[in-house]
Amino acid sequence: MLAFIVRRVIGAIIAMFFVTFASFLLLNISPIDPAVVAIYVRELPVVTEETIAAMREDLGLNDPFFVRYWRWLVSIFTLDLGTSWNNQTRLITEELRRAFPYTATLSAVGLLFTLLLAVPLGILSAIFKDSLVEKVTRVLFFAGSSIPNYFLALLLIWLFSVHLRWLPSGGVGTFGHYVLPGISLAMVYSVSLARLLRNNILDNMKESYVLYGRARGLSETSLICKHVFKNSLQSTMTAVGFAIVGLLSGTVVIESIFSIPGLGRLSISAIFNRDFPMIQAYVLIVGFLFVFVNLIVDIAQCLVDPRLKKGQIDGQSASV
Repeated sequence: MLAFIVRRVIGAIIAMFFVTFASFLLLNISPIDPAVVAIYVRELPVVTEETIAAMREDLGLNDPFFVRYWRWLVSIFTLDLGTSWNNQTRLITEELRRAFPYTATLSAVGLLFTLLLAVPLGILSAIFKDSLVEKVTRVLFFAGSSIPNYFLALLLIWLFSVHLRWLPSGGVGTFGHYVLPGISLAMVYSVSLARLLRNNILDNMKESYVLYGRARGLSETSLICKHVFKNSLQSTMTAVGFAIVGLLSGTVVIESIFSIPGLGRLSISAIFNRDFPMIQAYVLIVGFLFVFVNLIVDIAQCLVDPRLKKGQIDGQSASV
């Protein structure tokens, strides 16, 4: 098991270096000259060839690509990502530190609702296969996967905030502020997770240990809840890891609708204002989160699967 975890940690470190290179490269191959953008963002009075050249020198854009990349890589390790182009007094690290707790809280609430919806629906649709219960869950699956989260968010605001006045329509502060955005984020992931869990349970129901359990007189509900469910968690945990990353990176629209000052809203503002350093930092953070969650899921699967504990699966990836 230790060798498996060490391999995954080394792989994660290598993946993080690729993330840094990709996030730096994508913005540097943009057809828009960052110097011109910086001039317009800083509202300099005159845009001439001389001011553009001076701005390129000030931003260090005249240095070779790998020199700039190495300088930026060193700044990442020192947690100094520079300042925002829109406001030179705003440190990017401080902006990310301010916005991340709101996004993390929203993602945690979204994950909570995802599990609360997906696990019961997945188990029920497997236990009551080809019954009225499964037909109802299929309708819920179809509706949940068909409604865009921004449209669902507007419906939830109209019903629970405007009509019933049960929950706030935006802002932060209490758990109630995160309920509606959390449900809006959770719907799509809970549907896909419930489907996967249902299919895994039905596949495991065909295994020989289930036949042995039935011969012992165990009920279908007991078999599924005590034995089949645990054996169905292997690929389901991978889907949960993917959902966590999706929730963290998919808050852009939801945070804008519910006025949550998180990373998503910060990135939207950076994109509209062409704040290249802030966009670059956002891409970097999302990439790091993906790799980190992927690593955690790999380790969790290693702890759950006894074959991985004993090293019987060599080189098999449990990545997202």
